[in-house]
Amino acid sequence: MVKKINRDKPEKPTKAVKPVVAGKPKSAEKKAVAGKSAKSNATHKRDVSDRPAKATSGKPAYKSASSPKPKATQVADEKKLAPAAPVDEKLQKVLARAGIGSRREMERAIEAGQVKVNDKIAKLGDRVMAQDKIFVNGQRVVLRSELTRRRVILYNKPEGEICSRSDPEGRPTVYGHLPPLKGERWISVGRLDFNTSGLLLFTNDGDMTAKLTHPKFEVRKVYHVSLDKKMSTEDYRTLCEGVELADGFIKPDAAEFVGTGKFELGIEIHSGKNRIVRRMFEHLGYEVVKLDRVAFAGLTKKDLPRGKFRFLTEKEISFLKMLG
Repeated sequence: MVKKINRDKPEKPTKAVKPVVAGKPKSAEKKAVAGKSAKSNATHKRDVSDRPAKATSGKPAYKSASSPKPKATQVADEKKLAPAAPVDEKLQKVLARAGIGSRREMERAIEAGQVKVNDKIAKLGDRVMAQDKIFVNGQRVVLRSELTRRRVILYNKPEGEICSRSDPEGRPTVYGHLPPLKGERWISVGRLDFNTSGLLLFTNDGDMTAKLTHPKFEVRKVYHVSLDKKMSTEDYRTLCEGVELADGFIKPDAAEFVGTGKFELGIEIHSGKNRIVRRMFEHLGYEVVKLDRVAFAGLTKKDLPRGKFRFLTEKEISFLKMLG
């Protein structure tokens, strides 16, 4: 249990509300019994105009009761006609949505001259249209359609893995444990140190990555910290009040001792600065011997073994979209 200091804990996602769809009226015709008079043989139509209207929630129906189900060929045509990218949008944002990398990575690539639009080297701030031809390092970029499915996975990283795609020292990388993604690539939402374990998010949507890692959204993380020695009451109080580091003041959202030994703490924080948890304790004279991220953006390690991943549900993805 993490003790509250001055901020609210992340809210759990609420249950998704299903849309109300208008019901289809029953047949209004009824045929008379054969063999009777001409009058009785005539077909009598039931008057349905006096029926009370079906109550709805006030939300528009997604589909009219009388509209026919679209054929497979119609669906295929709609996909073919879907725009490849929104019109007149910043280049780095379009590339991020295409799954090439995060928005910041794309900004660096543009500044380095690695991106071309219509055979011309792009500049940071350029805007593109749906029909523009975009190349990154000589490779044509397939722009993300609005119908392309956003995918997000949660990975429980063990110690001893790096968050880069490759390593000159030959150390194992987290990407070696992720499922293949045809035509796109996984982008990590933040990083964890080589010796830090715990939850990492990956997505094919660089735009989502940019939002979830931006400081203004204050996405919460919870860590289980193990120290090299007992923490004094005075140092614990100082930690809770915040410490001044070389790159600025930092204060945890909550902190609490785990157990009675005072060697372990649970700490909740929204800052994404490099090695921020370890540096806070180092500032107070403690070494973090083990660090595990046990919760991220309201998601936990429940039923997710170390070194394994799972795909997020549509409900969980919708909750992440609300955060960012």
